[in-house]
This record gives sequence, C-alpha cells and structure tokens, in this order.
Amino acid sequence: MFDAQVIQFILVAAVLTATPGADTMLVVRSVLRRGKQAGFATTFGVCLGLFVHATVSALGLSVLLVRSALAFNVVRWAGVAYLLFLGVQSLVRLARADNDKEGLEPSPTSPSDAEDAVQYVSAWSRFGKQRQAFLEGLLTNILNPKVAVFYLAFLPQFISSGDPVLAKSLLLAGLHFTMGMMWLSFVTVILGRLGSVISSGRTGRWLEGVAGVVLIGFGLRLALEQR
Repeated sequence: MFDAQVIQFILVAAVLTATPGADTMLVVRSVLRRGKQAGFATTFGVCLGLFVHATVSALGLSVLLVRSALAFNVVRWAGVAYLLFLGVQSLVRLARADNDKEGLEPSPTSPSDAEDAVQYVSAWSRFGKQRQAFLEGLLTNILNPKVAVFYLAFLPQFISSGDPVLAKSLLLAGLHFTMGMMWLSFVTVILGRLGSVISSGRTGRWLEGVAGVVLIGFGLRLALEQR
C-alpha cells in the first residue's frame, strides 16, 4: 500500500504538520503549565484524534459536516468554546499570579509514613495532570471541524478506487500520526530543555499567558470562518 499516492501524502502532510496551529500552541501551553510529561500526553491526545477523523471520513459521516450547516456549526461552536475556555484559563492563571506549588505538606506523623503519603499524592497528581493534558489534546483535535472537513476532502485524493477505503484511510492517518508525534514531541523536548528558564516564576506565567492569547485568537478565527 506504500505507493506513489502515499509518498505524496507524506510530503504534503509533513508541511501541514510543521505549520504552527492551535495544536502546537496547546502543547506549548501544556509544557509551560504542567511540565514535559504533560506535553507528551497532550501530543498523544492531539495525534490520536487523527484516527477519529480518518475513521469518520472513511465511513462517510464527515459528509454531514459539509452538507449540513447545523452539524458543522454545532461542532464549530463547540470547538470555539473549548479553545476560548483553555485560553481564558491561562489568562486567569496569569492574573492570579499563582505561585503555589502542588503537593502535600507532611503531617506530624512518622517520617516514613509522611514520605509515603507525599510520594503517593505526588504520583497521583502527576497522573491527573497527564490525563487532563491528554484529554485537552484529544478534545481540541476532535472538536475542530476544519480537521474533519480537511480529512474528507484530502484523504480521498490519495485513495484509489480499488483500495480498501477504511484500511487506506487508517494507514494515512497512521503516517500523519507518526509525523505529528515526532514534531510535537520535538517541540516538547525543546521547551523541556529550556524549562529552568521558561518555567521559573513570572516568566513561565507570562509565556503561558501568551499561549492563552494565541489559543483565544485561534478560537475567534474558527468562529469567524465559514464552511
């Protein structure tokens, strides 16, 4: 199934993947707010959403987004609301200048009990951050009708009449997934290496605020765009 059409798809998808968008800014925000591991979780969520769009497109359900103004607008406004929510959330955090660090203060018990409790809460807290980061990435991608319409219009160009549509769509989505994981993971690693600078106090909060403004901008642009 790796024919000339697949090679062409890889070249086009590579350019689209490296083009900054809402997904990239969401990963940046996630790293700044929760750390490198959360950035990887967001990346995985974003890229996993591609399989949802590929499956929906292969099954023909994405046609509803093209032919039905109501269906398109429902998904579009859900995506707009979610992007605005994430952006405003970052700005609120900046305004509050929250310097509190997550964790649990040891209670006046034995040192071993206190240490075990702190480790348990810390591990659970990290899991919660990564789970939330994953869901943010997944929902941001799924609730973007532009991605669904793009897959409906884009993928068929690389599927021949004799190809199994669903299998070929998932193959192309898998290639797109791999490129997205590589690119967004690279962004995450670079930000992680600069973590001591960008995540320290006021600098980190201001950068997160900038990411929030950009997410709001993407949300407003999505709100103003037509089918």
